[in-house]
Amino acid sequence: MGKVLTAVLGLALLGGGAWYALQRTAAVDSSASGSSAPKRQLDNVRGAASRIESEADARAKELEAKMRTD
Repeated sequence: MGKVLTAVLGLALLGGGAWYALQRTAAVDSSASGSSAPKRQLDNVRGAASRIESEADARAKELEAKMRTD
């Protein structure tokens, strides 16, 4: 009887935790203004990649100019 009660309480805790996590996620997503979190994250990554690429391009041009003057 004790093992069954422990199993039922464990499943209830797991279910409650899952429900809480899903409800909290739904509340956060519904408060987003117009765009979803994954889209914002992807936009941030694209922006960072573009910035890194342009910085690398600028460094390459500086190095090329320095090599020509030497």
